[in-house]
Parts: sequence; C-alpha cells; structure tokens
Amino acid sequence: MLQDKYIGLILAMSSSLFIGLSFVITKKGLIKSKRRHGVSAADGKLHYLRNWTWWAGMGTMAVGEILNFSAYSFAPPILVTPLGALSVILGAIFASIFLQEKLGAIGKIGCLLSVVGSVIVVLHAPEDKEVTSIDELLFYALQPAFMTYCIFVLVVTIVMIYKVVPRYGTRNPFVYVSICSLVGSVSVMSIKAFGIALKLTFAGNNQFTHPSTYAFGIVVAVCIVTQMNYFNKALETFSTNVVNPIYFVCFTTATLTASAILFQGFNTDNTVYVVSLICGFIIIFAGVYLLDSIARGAGANPNEHDRQRDEEIYDEDEQLLMSEASLMENEDAFHLNDLNDQEQGHRPTRSS
Repeated sequence: MLQDKYIGLILAMSSSLFIGLSFVITKKGLIKSKRRHGVSAADGKLHYLRNWTWWAGMGTMAVGEILNFSAYSFAPPILVTPLGALSVILGAIFASIFLQEKLGAIGKIGCLLSVVGSVIVVLHAPEDKEVTSIDELLFYALQPAFMTYCIFVLVVTIVMIYKVVPRYGTRNPFVYVSICSLVGSVSVMSIKAFGIALKLTFAGNNQFTHPSTYAFGIVVAVCIVTQMNYFNKALETFSTNVVNPIYFVCFTTATLTASAILFQGFNTDNTVYVVSLICGFIIIFAGVYLLDSIARGAGANPNEHDRQRDEEIYDEDEQLLMSEASLMENEDAFHLNDLNDQEQGHRPTRSS
C-alpha cells in the first residue's frame, strides 16, 4: 500500500538520525576505553563493555535499529536501505562537531549528492511483493538462488574472519566492513521476515505458531551480534568519516543484491523507474565516495587525529611519571641529608 510506503519512509529517516548520532557516541566510548585500558577492540579485548559512553552509543543505535526494523515491515528494502545515506551525512556532521573530524567543502558536496540520490530512489522505489504469511517468505528464502547466496556469505565470512582479519584487519577498513555488510544483508532479509510476522500477528493473523518465525528470529540475533563485533573494531581502528561511507555503500550493495535474489528481481516493469533507480544509486555512491575521499585525505588508517590525541595523553602521563620520580628523588635526598645531620648531632665530640 502507498500509505505503508510513506510510513516506512518516515521510520527510515528517523532511524538514520539515531544511527548517525550513535556512531559518534560509540566512537567516543571506544576512544575512552582505549585510553583507560591501553588495548583496543581490534585486539579482541572487550574492555569497552565497561564504558558507559559506549553503552549510550549502543542504546542510541538500538533505538535507530528498532525504527529501521519497523521501516522494513512497511516498506521494501530497496527503499529503506538507500536512506541509510542520511545516517552517513548526519554521522559526518556529528563527527565534525564532536570528534573534530572535519568535513570540508568536498564532503559537503558529497552530502548533497547523497541527499539528491536518496530522493530519486524514494520517488522511484517499487512496491514490495505482497506477502501474506511467514511461510510464504520462507518459500522464497528456500529457493536455490537465495540458499546459494547464504552459503556464499557464510563461506566468505568464515574465510575473512580466520584468514584475512588477522593479517589485514587493522590496515584496510574494507576487511571489517565487508564482514558487516555481507552478514548484514542476510540479517536485513531475516528482519524483513520477522517484521512481517509481527505485522501480520498484530493484524490478527498469528504468525508465532509457525516455527519459521523463530528461525528467522535466531538468524537476526546471530547476524546482529556478528555485525556489532566487527563494526566496533572498524569504528575504533579507522575514522568515523571513513567507516560510515564505506559501510553504507557495501551494505547497500549487498542488501539490494540479496533482496533481488530473494524476491527474484525488482517488483517493477517500468523501464523509466528502473533507469531512475540505477541513476539514484550512482549519485548516492558518488556522494559517499566524495565523503570517503575527503576523510581519507585527513588521515584515516589509523585515525591520525585519535593517534595524536593518544600520543599527547602518553606524553602527559610520561611527564607526570618523570615529575613523580624527580619528586621522590628529592624527598630521598632530603631524608638522607636529615639523617646525616642527626648522626652528626649525636656523634660524641673528642676531648682536646
């Protein structure tokens, strides 16, 4: 329905606001945790779980993901996913304010292109295929094409985690981001299924009597945990303005591919709409590429700004330790002189 499409649009835009803000809050939490404990999430340590700023970021992201989850229940993935460009734009703006990661003129042009591309996609996004039950969506998911895609994602993810991450994880943001994107594309399809189950249940057609509903729920949980783990590593290791654009492009591409495979093509026969959609995606990707390039030019691997701050903190700590050592040496010298004076005062004088 047309009304459902615009409800999904509003939810997706609200989701982008919360998710864009959550990137910055989470990043600040990771920075604080690294300063306090001296180890990073990329090392496999989970010290950031003790940081309340990180939890605030996760809470903000949870709100955004719930809104995003609801958006997928009302609108097709081809409409909801590209609107993630708004979270990239907002994340870049918030990062420039709170993390001092400057956006620049080219970055602002990238934001504008992303907005224009998103508007084109919104105006030409096709309606989703009508699904009347969770079992109907399960039928689509069990088709050979989509099963092949899921096996491909599983194999590539395992290879990336055990072979590529240890060697290149901290050198190239695409390593962590590709894992998030591939796993995320499967999670979106599962979220779509689980969301439809909730929507039909609230409408009076209980879908929780179907085992497939719980199966989709388990897939959602596993995928989200994997996404969050490697997204935190990417966010801590690289600049926010680098991670967000790359993640958006990779995630959007993987999600649209998964959606097209699941529903066996886009639900439209209008050539003009198809061409407009492709143009909209190209404009979005061009805008995000500009954001990525300007962020890389500012130094992103590792985040130069964070590294400078860490070096400043290290220098301050080193100076403090040196001052404490010098003070202790002066105190020891004072006590030694005092003892010498006391010994000289109590030493018996020789009679002449």
